[in-house]
Amino acid sequence: MRLRFFFPIALTTLLGIAGFNAPIAAAQKDHHDPLTEAQVEKIREAGIYPNERLKLYIEYLGDHVNVVKSLTNRGKSDARSMHLDNELQDVATLMDELGSNLDEYSDRHADIRLALRALAEDSQHWLIALKALAGEGPFDLSRKEAIEAGEDLADQSQRLLREQTDYFALHKDEKGQERAEPKPDPQ
Repeated sequence: MRLRFFFPIALTTLLGIAGFNAPIAAAQKDHHDPLTEAQVEKIREAGIYPNERLKLYIEYLGDHVNVVKSLTNRGKSDARSMHLDNELQDVATLMDELGSNLDEYSDRHADIRLALRALAEDSQHWLIALKALAGEGPFDLSRKEAIEAGEDLADQSQRLLREQTDYFALHKDEKGQERAEPKPDPQ
């Protein structure tokens, strides 16, 4: 679990104990899954193909960042603030999901360098867009969390790209694999 989600969970627990759980439950209920059913199904189908799955996450994340960018220059209103807050929460959630997928594929030595190159580039553009959005009270926390998630993801993608480049330079026979297969015993 990422550290930035520990404090909101702890706060939710404390408020729930204090009897404030009804408004929190309503707020949690209002927030939706950042992906549509069709997008979830595409990701599920691509599950055994790491680069394809990661490309889908990158595409869907880019779509959400584009929505944030489109809302940046609109006139301030409650509806805009609420829409931005939701989109920024979706961006942070998708970045965390993408980071978890990167961890999983990296642990099993899947060759994801193709997707990592795209992600390393796109994540820089996403950060520029998120940082260009001026903080406003109604969505400032979501903005900060999205920026933090973006910085974590950018760092992770660049680190993994270096690690994978080094790994596959030493293990040329594993290049292009989707998961490390156990080597036959040389006996």
